[in-house]
Amino acid sequence: MKFSLLALFFCPFIFAQTQYPKNDFRAPLDIPMQLSGNFGELRPNHFHAGFDLKTNQREGLSVHAIADGYVSRIKISTFGNGKCIYITHSNGYTSVYGHLQTPVGEILDYVKKTHYKEKAYEIEMFLKPNELPVTKGQIIGLSGNTGSSEGPHLHFEIRDSKTEFVINPMFFGFDKDIKDTKKPTLSGLYVYPLDNATVNQSKQPLLVNMTLQKDGTYLAGKVKTNGKIGFGINAVDTDDVSHNKNGVFNVSSFLNGNQNYNYQFNTYSFDEMRYINAFIDYSRYKKTSQRVQKLFMKTPFALSIVKTDSERGIISAQPNLASTYRIEVSDFYGNQNSITVPIEYDTATPLVQAEPVTSKFFIKYNKDSNFEKDNMSVFFPAGTFYEDFNMNFDVKNNRIYIHDDTVPVHSNFTITIKDSTYPESLRDKLYIGKGTSYNGTIRKGDTFTAKAKILGQYGLVLDTIAPVIKITKPVEGKWISDQKKIDFTTSDAASGIKSYNGYLNGKWVLFEYENKARRITHTFDNEFLLEGENDLKIEVIDNVGNSAIFETRFFRSQPK
Repeated sequence: MKFSLLALFFCPFIFAQTQYPKNDFRAPLDIPMQLSGNFGELRPNHFHAGFDLKTNQREGLSVHAIADGYVSRIKISTFGNGKCIYITHSNGYTSVYGHLQTPVGEILDYVKKTHYKEKAYEIEMFLKPNELPVTKGQIIGLSGNTGSSEGPHLHFEIRDSKTEFVINPMFFGFDKDIKDTKKPTLSGLYVYPLDNATVNQSKQPLLVNMTLQKDGTYLAGKVKTNGKIGFGINAVDTDDVSHNKNGVFNVSSFLNGNQNYNYQFNTYSFDEMRYINAFIDYSRYKKTSQRVQKLFMKTPFALSIVKTDSERGIISAQPNLASTYRIEVSDFYGNQNSITVPIEYDTATPLVQAEPVTSKFFIKYNKDSNFEKDNMSVFFPAGTFYEDFNMNFDVKNNRIYIHDDTVPVHSNFTITIKDSTYPESLRDKLYIGKGTSYNGTIRKGDTFTAKAKILGQYGLVLDTIAPVIKITKPVEGKWISDQKKIDFTTSDAASGIKSYNGYLNGKWVLFEYENKARRITHTFDNEFLLEGENDLKIEVIDNVGNSAIFETRFFRSQPK
């Protein structure tokens, strides 16, 4: 019995098969389900956490609670999921609805009261089970385009209520709402020479030719190597309805019939999301925008969806021994595509040498590192990076050069700059920036520190320019009794906008901020309007404290 448990524990390709309820939930929209993004799709710095559901390229569709439950959380943000509602259900799962145009009914009333209580647009509320109960099919909001959305759609997730792990919605019966008879598409196979190996007479990664076979599978050109290699693929999936290029569900690779690498998009935690930068060939992505999915781990990383053999998917060619490597790619419906790769040992002289190492410094990913020159330094805690690498570092022309952004960063590192050349009156207007982009900066005397997650050039940036506020349609001295809202645009030349506040007749009123358009909007409420003359004031503050004020007055008659 003890042996069996150990064998089960160390078996690398066993996924826990949780039995998810398949009939508890209805669809969140009334229209047929179409995906513009699926679970696990590869995104910048994260795996997609749910479905992106098409809304016919417009806003305002009714969004329904997928089952009985209660609103457990509401978050209103200018980024991320924008206006977002979380509903906890009695079966142990929580559904999430993001990028909403607006909540409705009692939920909207609750949100509005909180806006005015906290005098802020960006708010987050955690509710108790008895505060906002909902029933299956109840309309909780209208679909929209808020937050970081790039077009109208509904972001929809299902999470484990206890662990907060996101779960593929397909497991809850939503696969019945989408027809998919198409195999995933394989558009590229790459081979990576490791530890100074040569592959097909190259010491640099290569694109391998593939030939389509009569049975629909692919046969790759022969791979000849004298050492350790790994493979990577370009793969996407489409269905019969939406035709978007989405992520694949399962990828498995086999060496001589034995599985050596596998990942399947079942469930994962938000803490794992950033491991996408180790999961893909990050350098190639930054240079070409292609996300090649690696089928090996040069250095182990803690991504739970990945299962490997003891060699972490790395293949070692042996003299006088030919091998067959096979990659199988499938979607949730079992539609599958595959590539077969013949591998041979070969000692031919390399024609393409490895890229020359020009850097003077070497980073060990699992150790602290500190680099300093002149008045600037950078500190990397252990675990900042995914792998060891050769790093460029320098300080010149009042800037600190920290390699480049083709190397991914997993967690924050610290930049410190000491500069006494600015007068005290200006030091609070300084921040550490990459270009003019703002990094939260702490100042102690003439020493400035900031956290960052992107390699590149940084320096002190002086920002003494106030934000700009412009009214979309001037109302100064006008009667606007029929106007339902008032819009402004805001911008800042350097550090960026930190906060804003609007006041109508001396009272704080809600202005909603749309980051993509840099627009703030107030929808008129008779509670704050006066008969006749009304005074409106807006104050916008940037990240180093520069402020701008816009004031206007207009006239309005109360509705009869």
